[in-house]
Amino acid sequence: MIHVIVTVELVPGKREEFLDAFRRVVPQVLDEEGCLEYGPAIDVETSIGAQIASRPDVATIIEKWQSLEHLEAHLVAPHMLEYRPQVKHLIKDSTLQILQPV
Repeated sequence: MIHVIVTVELVPGKREEFLDAFRRVVPQVLDEEGCLEYGPAIDVETSIGAQIASRPDVATIIEKWQSLEHLEAHLVAPHMLEYRPQVKHLIKDSTLQILQPV
């Protein structure tokens, strides 16, 4: 099993537009073979001192896959190839972390 965390820095003020488009593709991804978890998250403001400051123009995508091969198949799935150009203009930058439980 692998965990994937994608941090997406968005064009200011475009987070809701991005999330609306993202939510439309979620059911198709959840139906993919090997997908255990796939969904967006946003920062929560708290009084916990160790937490980083809230980022209003960031969305974090949290994924869990049965294997790296399943993730690689996801990246070239037809619905993902169609989705990416639809949101490209909303994204300033993104980072990808692929992790394995120990």
